[in-house]
Amino acid sequence: MSRLNITTQLAVIIPVGTGLVVFDSRTWWEAAVLVVGVLTSIVAVVRWARDDIHVYALPLLGISAAVWVFGVVVSGSTTAFYSITLVGPLIVPQMKRHRITAAAGLVAFVAVAGASRLLVSPESVLAITFEFVLVPTAVMVVTLGFMFANDAFYRVLAELDEAREHERELAVARERIRFASELHDIQGHTLHVVKLKTALAEKLVRRDADRAEEELREIHALVGDTIRQTKELAYAQRRLNLTGELENAKNLFEAAGIRVRIVRTATVDEGAGELLGQVLRETATNILRHAQAAQVRITLAESAITIVNDGASGDDQPDLRGLSTLRDRLAGFGGELTATREDGEFTTAASLPAGVAR
Repeated sequence: MSRLNITTQLAVIIPVGTGLVVFDSRTWWEAAVLVVGVLTSIVAVVRWARDDIHVYALPLLGISAAVWVFGVVVSGSTTAFYSITLVGPLIVPQMKRHRITAAAGLVAFVAVAGASRLLVSPESVLAITFEFVLVPTAVMVVTLGFMFANDAFYRVLAELDEAREHERELAVARERIRFASELHDIQGHTLHVVKLKTALAEKLVRRDADRAEEELREIHALVGDTIRQTKELAYAQRRLNLTGELENAKNLFEAAGIRVRIVRTATVDEGAGELLGQVLRETATNILRHAQAAQVRITLAESAITIVNDGASGDDQPDLRGLSTLRDRLAGFGGELTATREDGEFTTAASLPAGVAR
């Protein structure tokens, strides 16, 4: 997941920082220093959102720390900690090592710097301790805790996304292996028989020409049938079992971390099962390869199937591409295949006339 939107964060940071500058500055130069602190916070948020805040960590921390010290020792600003309590928590959780030590050091710096107000101000110890030590330190601790939790949350999400991507790749790889296995089943036996018959025809060509010719005719027919089956497999036209395709698609989706819901509104007509199974297989492959789906809903009717996934983006109507061959084939039986994208969902729907003959 991406970080929080920069605009959303700045919409809070800028007004709050501006308000603190207006209400906590007595002279223009005090206001100027506090403005520097606010600008430093803005830069830190932008760099954090772009994942390169570590490059600017030292100058950002140095400026915000100087603003806090200035507020404590010179201007007596009770809100000068605003910058350091924003910049520090953005930087420390991003550190690769010694994050806890750095966090403790940051909290200690805010508290000690605030306590130094006791050396330059005649105000009561209780008031100074509350305004310059307890409040800034508490804000720093809370902000650091939130940012550490936020960083841990996004790290876990990143790991889950990576694991899910690996699962998707494995699911696609398994589908390719299954395709290769079917291709092997079609061609392996044929090639073996052709080899034997060719050797036999070679021996018979001089002794029994009629028998050799018969063997060659059988080889020709066998190769022709294999070419037909291979084409059918390549275009997802080989005879399929809808129940088997449903189970296979469910297993593939679940392996990829995608929730699956199957709704049966009626018993699927046996004549339509093969074509609908082809649509399901092609759509499942497309979802695994191209979509970022979290959930898929498969609805079955007597002679129709609808597959909806929530991994689409944009509202433009898609090109059927890989489904175009199936669309033409369904049209040949009086059926229809459509694919639409709307409101983040991609829907593939196929329907056939009742009682279609296979």
